[in-house]
Amino acid sequence: MALCTVVATTGSTPRKSGSKMLVYDNGEIAKTIGGGDLEKTVIENALQVIEEGKPKLFEHKLVHQHGMCCGGTVSIFIEPIMSKKKLYIFGAGHTGKALADFADKTDFEVSLIDERVEIVDGLSFGEEINIIEKNHRSALKDLKFDHHTYVVVVTHNHSYDRDIIATCAKLPHAYLGMIGSQRKVEVAKKAYLAGDILTEEEMENIDWPIGLKINANTPEEIAVSILAKLIKVRNSEI
Repeated sequence: MALCTVVATTGSTPRKSGSKMLVYDNGEIAKTIGGGDLEKTVIENALQVIEEGKPKLFEHKLVHQHGMCCGGTVSIFIEPIMSKKKLYIFGAGHTGKALADFADKTDFEVSLIDERVEIVDGLSFGEEINIIEKNHRSALKDLKFDHHTYVVVVTHNHSYDRDIIATCAKLPHAYLGMIGSQRKVEVAKKAYLAGDILTEEEMENIDWPIGLKINANTPEEIAVSILAKLIKVRNSEI
């Protein structure tokens, strides 16, 4: 949602400074900043702010821009009120588990997906982490994706990794990364091109090998390198 606040007015205006309106991402509103064409435009502006994730100040001349007989001017500050970024981690092995724990502490909305009962049943996290005991294909049918969704692929099976990447690359996302050596990445790229599964352009947006290059060795260090990249991407959205 976005919060729209009248921060300044001159002359005759329908509402004065301090008036507020909430605009939800489906276009619905709560309260009002004046109605008419002004409000219609503010709703459009708010949806743009939600999409871009950046606050912005808008100036409105009621006569010239909106044909309103009030005759004044209104300054409206619109700020996004964003939920946590969704992070889907495919693979609950050592690295996936460490990443889920670290990402939860840094304000991501974490879902950890793995079909292995012997792994999932032994996991112990806080209530905020959503553990999904499903095959990745079943999970992908239920998960919701948008342009603020983050996906990390660290499963125990190379064919799983390639399958998840092939699916997620064609869905809206802010970040998509896969763990593995440079050779594993090159083999995957050749397979995608040979099978006409992904284009070069689609593959350019994948972070593989995943994470920042910090000479990480242990699962925890690798998780830190991945999380650092996620935070870098998330902060670039602001």
